[in-house]
Amino acid sequence: MSTVPLPSGRPTQPPPPSADQIPSPGPPPTGAPFTPPTPAQVAVPLDGKIIVDQVSKFFGSVVAVSDVSFAVDAGVTALLGPNGAGKSTLFRMMCGLTPTSRGTVSVLGADPRTDCAARSRLGLVPQQDALFEYLSAYDMTVVAARSHGLSGSDADAAARWALEQVDLADGDDKPVGQFSKGMRQRVKVAVGLVNDPEVLILDEPLTGLDPVQRRRMIALFHRLGDDGRCVLVSSHVLDEVARLGSNVLVVAQGRLIARGDYHDLRGLMDDRAHRIRIGVSDPRTLASALVERGLVTALNLEVGTRSDELVIDTADVDGLGRQIAPLARELGIRLTEMQPLDDDLESVFRYLVEGR
Repeated sequence: MSTVPLPSGRPTQPPPPSADQIPSPGPPPTGAPFTPPTPAQVAVPLDGKIIVDQVSKFFGSVVAVSDVSFAVDAGVTALLGPNGAGKSTLFRMMCGLTPTSRGTVSVLGADPRTDCAARSRLGLVPQQDALFEYLSAYDMTVVAARSHGLSGSDADAAARWALEQVDLADGDDKPVGQFSKGMRQRVKVAVGLVNDPEVLILDEPLTGLDPVQRRRMIALFHRLGDDGRCVLVSSHVLDEVARLGSNVLVVAQGRLIARGDYHDLRGLMDDRAHRIRIGVSDPRTLASALVERGLVTALNLEVGTRSDELVIDTADVDGLGRQIAPLARELGIRLTEMQPLDDDLESVFRYLVEGR
């Protein structure tokens, strides 16, 4: 976690206040207003199985995607953004379904809009239900296999393998139109897998899945990524993205505003203090000592019903980490927990997108 360097030397402090005089943090301090980085500031090496280079997409006067650049390689990458952020439009351009207005898209070294060989190594799971309602899951997957040029026993084997990946039996003759939302989602993923793609693009694939199936689907994505495939998954659900992996692309209003592990993204917010919950046997004694040493900017002793914790805001996480254990020993008190409260994906997303 990145921190703002502090001036060397111990700051001069007035006599330590009593615990009752210590300020409560209230909302996290804002510091200077946050300005989302421009695409040029979101620097990425343009080398990977998917390369999006200065891409924009216009629909008349509407700018759906604006000057986006990134590269994605093998493994699982999550594309995070609210509804309407431009995620589906980006996916359609990556799959060659719609042209860019500006910039270029490369998939496996080729233009997916004109190169049939590249498209044959790509799988798409769209957000919409692109299924034939009257077909069974097996028949639907066989149709998809045949659309990739497979026939006979090859199409049958590919369909059975794909259905097995998503825990669907190929002997169920019920038409997919009678399936639940979660089962339809699994059929869509099987259809996207039937050509054994090197690049798999999934648009909100976890919608409608129950918790067990969601965990299994995420495990499948990781297995595919570990096998060397490029798996790109979009979601607007923060908890899903946190489970999908460490590589996150954040888009809002058609622009790429950040990328990386969301813990690293929290480091972009150095103009804001970090909030930490500390479990301790004597919160008031520790609170006074932390203020006296200039390690906190605000704190709160009245959190919930517990009497053995305090919540602090600090601009010097590294300094706090180095000093708090020796300080506790010096004071004769016991530490039981140190837990970041704004190091989660929701906090990062809210800050990067909404500036708060």
